Amino acid sequence: MKYTQLGRTGLKVSRLVLGTMNFGPQTDEADSHAIMDAALDAGINFVDTANVYGWGENKGRTESIIGNWFAKGGERRDKVVLATKVYGNMGADGAAWPNHDKLSAVNIRRAVDASLKRLRTDYIDLYQFHHVDRNTPFEEIWQAIDVLVQQGKIVYAGSSNFPGYKVAQANEIAARRGGTIGLVSEQCLYNLAERRAEMEVIPAAQEYGLGVIPWSPLHGGLLGGVIKKEVQGGRRASGRAADALADPTARAQIQSYEDLLDKHGLEPGEAALAWLLTRPGVTGPIVGPRTAEQLESAIRAVELELSEELLTGLDEVFPGPGPSPEAFAW
Repeated sequence: MKYTQLGRTGLKVSRLVLGTMNFGPQTDEADSHAIMDAALDAGINFVDTANVYGWGENKGRTESIIGNWFAKGGERRDKVVLATKVYGNMGADGAAWPNHDKLSAVNIRRAVDASLKRLRTDYIDLYQFHHVDRNTPFEEIWQAIDVLVQQGKIVYAGSSNFPGYKVAQANEIAARRGGTIGLVSEQCLYNLAERRAEMEVIPAAQEYGLGVIPWSPLHGGLLGGVIKKEVQGGRRASGRAADALADPTARAQIQSYEDLLDKHGLEPGEAALAWLLTRPGVTGPIVGPRTAEQLESAIRAVELELSEELLTGLDEVFPGPGPSPEAFAW
């Protein structure tokens, strides 16, 4: 496994991030623990989750699965850089009691204690804001975070799904307050098929020293060889991938992508991950394996070297928006 610093921090993390969203809803606890053990054995030390994972009436279940894994001992907790998130409504019926969601100081305090209990640990390495809270000023958010850092409950703070201007606003206010390191990472939607983050989010992250942690690196399976699997009678596309393939233009684009990688003798999913690892500012993509085989495939991507010819071909199939502001101005 290869490692890098998380943004401007001194924290070393693996170039792959183990995403756990499937743990509970799609992967049972025993298999989830086996995947985490295999990831640790492979050198993956960065584990990402969120308080809402488990979904519906099982919100919090994923954190509990991870906590039970930590409780097995074997220095599991000490070896892991643990990231979780706050923002979502934790009510099972979808109706949040006032102040039981978003980023008020009251909810941050409540949510971190609940996550610590489920995770069976006394600290969280990276506590991430799952979404922008338009009603809570960053002065209040940073005050709450400062207290948690002083209490030893969290070490760093990060964002998720923030636009570039909010990354800048958050860190400018942190700098004005003094004594607050501010955001150290941004977790955003970014992959070959969805490159809008290159216009504002990633430049802002780089300017302020945030590590970029892409989620959905295969765009809901669309970049994982979905047409090839369909032809071979394998697992059919669903969700975002199925919606995209219903568009003839998008289907032709994915076919061109798969043909290009077939020409180079590469697996589409592994190449899509390897491409992200070549992108400026990217710490590592989040991979959310449902099985041990999917984890093994993701790990192979770390060692994959993409030729300049292939990188050029990928840009031709999936052209990015170009630099900002030139992409939309002279």
